[in-house]
Amino acid sequence: MYVCSHLEEAKPIAPRSDGCEECLALGHSWVHLRTCLTCGHMGCCDSSPGRHASAHFKETSHAVMQSAEPGEEWRWCFVHEILA
Repeated sequence: MYVCSHLEEAKPIAPRSDGCEECLALGHSWVHLRTCLTCGHMGCCDSSPGRHASAHFKETSHAVMQSAEPGEEWRWCFVHEILA
């Protein structure tokens, strides 16, 4: 199984907020949350109206997000579009 270098180098990091940072600021809701493993940004998933986790990647090039949902530990590399 191929694991990209972004996923291998990503380390756990504490989220900066308890919800999607942009949605909280706008008073919007989200479906699921993702934590950036570079800076701790908390963003909403692509099933959410704001798609703020993907937007964060496009703005910063921070490659790896981890699910912030209880019981989920998977990570996603936006560069290689691979799940680990």
